[in-house]
Amino acid sequence: MKELLLGLRLLMGSGRGNRARFLLMAAGSAIGVCCLAVMLAIPGILSAQDARKAAREPDCSNGLGSCISESGRGLALTRVDPYGNEPLTRIFVAVGDRSITPPPGLSELPEPGQVIVSPRLHDLLRVDTGLAHLLPGRETGVISSEGLSNPDELYAYVGSSREVLKAGGHLSKFGQAETRFPTVEPSTLDILRFTLAGVVLLPLAVFLSVCARLSAASRMRRLAALRLLGLSRKGTQRVAAAETVAAALLGAVLGLGAYWGVNQMVSRVGLPGFKWYPSDGALSGSTFLVCLVGCPALAWFVGRAGAKKAAANPLAVRRSAVEKPPRLWGLLPLVPGMGIVIGYCVAGATGHAPSETSLSAILMPLAVVLVGAGLVLTLPILSRVLARKVARVTSSLSLGLAMRRNEMESGGALRVATGLVLLVYAASLTQGVLIELDQVSKNTSPVQLYTMTLDGVAPKTEQAMNEVSGVRGHAVLASSWTDPNSEKWSESISAVIATCDQLHRMASVVESCVEGRSARIMIPGYSNNEFSKAGRRFPFQLQNAEGKRRFVTVQVPARTIRYHDDTATQLASSGAVLIPPSALPAGFRPQTRATLALISSSDPDTVRSVLEGIAGVDPTIEVELDGVDAAALQQITVIKTLLAVGMILGLIIGVAAYLVAATDRAVERRPQVTALTLLGARPRTLQAVQVAQVVLPLTVGLVLAVVIGKMAESSYLVTGGGAVFWDGDGVPLLLGAAVGVVVVAALGSLPLVGRRIDPELIRRD
Repeated sequence: MKELLLGLRLLMGSGRGNRARFLLMAAGSAIGVCCLAVMLAIPGILSAQDARKAAREPDCSNGLGSCISESGRGLALTRVDPYGNEPLTRIFVAVGDRSITPPPGLSELPEPGQVIVSPRLHDLLRVDTGLAHLLPGRETGVISSEGLSNPDELYAYVGSSREVLKAGGHLSKFGQAETRFPTVEPSTLDILRFTLAGVVLLPLAVFLSVCARLSAASRMRRLAALRLLGLSRKGTQRVAAAETVAAALLGAVLGLGAYWGVNQMVSRVGLPGFKWYPSDGALSGSTFLVCLVGCPALAWFVGRAGAKKAAANPLAVRRSAVEKPPRLWGLLPLVPGMGIVIGYCVAGATGHAPSETSLSAILMPLAVVLVGAGLVLTLPILSRVLARKVARVTSSLSLGLAMRRNEMESGGALRVATGLVLLVYAASLTQGVLIELDQVSKNTSPVQLYTMTLDGVAPKTEQAMNEVSGVRGHAVLASSWTDPNSEKWSESISAVIATCDQLHRMASVVESCVEGRSARIMIPGYSNNEFSKAGRRFPFQLQNAEGKRRFVTVQVPARTIRYHDDTATQLASSGAVLIPPSALPAGFRPQTRATLALISSSDPDTVRSVLEGIAGVDPTIEVELDGVDAAALQQITVIKTLLAVGMILGLIIGVAAYLVAATDRAVERRPQVTALTLLGARPRTLQAVQVAQVVLPLTVGLVLAVVIGKMAESSYLVTGGGAVFWDGDGVPLLLGAAVGVVVVAALGSLPLVGRRIDPELIRRD
């Protein structure tokens, strides 16, 4: 305790410069703690949103005709449709027994003809008049915040009747243990956490360590003086730790206060595609513990480690002895990490991508951590080796001075360059995550395919959907009838019921189609159905509007049609039979596995207009959009936003670490700069020395970060199971960012030499 009090007394009574340095340490710790709190709050925000989703989840609201609950008192039907890149969730309810407790956010369930919407839907209904087709009824209320995952959610409860909701599930209650549509899937959330840890937490640890070691040289000389006066070795280390702990603790309190303000402001403004309530961002007790205890604990160990040299050999510190060269053990983490990365890259290049994901889930994060740590520990070694070689061959005075200084003080490169090097390395990994997420199924074709089952759809309703504005073509897809108890009718083929004119409207290539005649559809490059052979017969089950059923046998024709459309998966399968509508009995249509397919432009406004038109015909019908998953697209938007937040925080931390370390290093070197000035060195020479000292280790580190980062990114993609292993689109951006970092670092080094000469510095402690 005496040593701790001595450290605090030295802090308060050691002059204005040391007090200013203490405040800088506290400010740096505050920035770091604020960034740390942001990262730790993200899982809590997502968890709070998912908890509200689960609390409102209707039990047995499936929309598939099956029922989970056997004692239901009402009907519920869930429909999730895309509204742009966002999901629009509609809960149709037909409740006969009012004893069912309403979901959170509602005081009572809507009656038939009533609609209760979220605040954002309330505003959109005033702007988009077609949206009323998806929400039939009179708006009677607004869902409160307890029933919404976020303020911008598109959510609505629509009152209806039991006759309309025939396909609905029996409703017993609202609220389940888990939500069906989490904000971010658990597997994806693990990837997000790992990426944010690499982008933010690794540079953050470096930054906090840099802040804890400001003015390390002058502090070491002061501690060495205490050691020479008789203070014990451990006591010297505790004196050093007292100052860093006090600064870290003050910074932690300021950082948590800054996070509170940031959360209150940003949560109300929102981020692109991601918004939350301020209460969701409230920090948990564990987060407070990490910030208020973990950060000072880190500062304690850093302070003690930094004072180890002064406590062990105070005379060497007082006489500014030459530092020991870095040991080669710093290469140890890099070697196994690179071995794993290179192994996965070779496996991907040779077509042997690993299929066992459990082992890759362990090896890949381990490789990323080892490579990141290896980059940090390798910088001093490479900087020293390169500085020695350059100093031997150069004839430039400024370059020679800079290289000799880097050779003697190679640890300075670690403090100055590490933050920015880790930032570029993490940017490569982030790009790999974004590439993997972009491989999620989404529609990139010029047309949009809509499919709806015809079960329970009246012929008039089908005709009305065919005439919806924006629909350019339509057809009925069906499969032949099969009998599981008969070997003769166990095989099946698919059929497209359409005219040649309809087929031309659906596809970009239709050749040899004759109106009124059936034919086999052949798609170049696609394998045919093995059962679709000319002359074979297959039964199709038909049904009319009165419910009467009959069978029609279709013979596979020998004639073929060359076909290809612009949908993502091809509307018809190769080998399917084109059946003209005139070949079917009047008033009958397929019954077994029959779907109605519509085609429109993939323009977002057109897609929204078609969905609203379909809802105007039947608001409860389930529409599947080929290649579009609104929930997945929203997840990708949220993840991209969070990764962008991580990159911004990483950039702030990296730049702050550079500025703090470079400025501190320049201040520490003022005695050497003054001595060189008195010996006749020009200011331009000293500026060139300062720039070279910073640029060389930084350039070496950035080159390593770009090369190794791209290799780590490729190995991550190889283990991700996607189709993309190698991607060069991000290389120019990474190279441009690296060059920009070097230029900014060089320009930032110029003013650090100073113009005022103070000879007193060369003999001042």
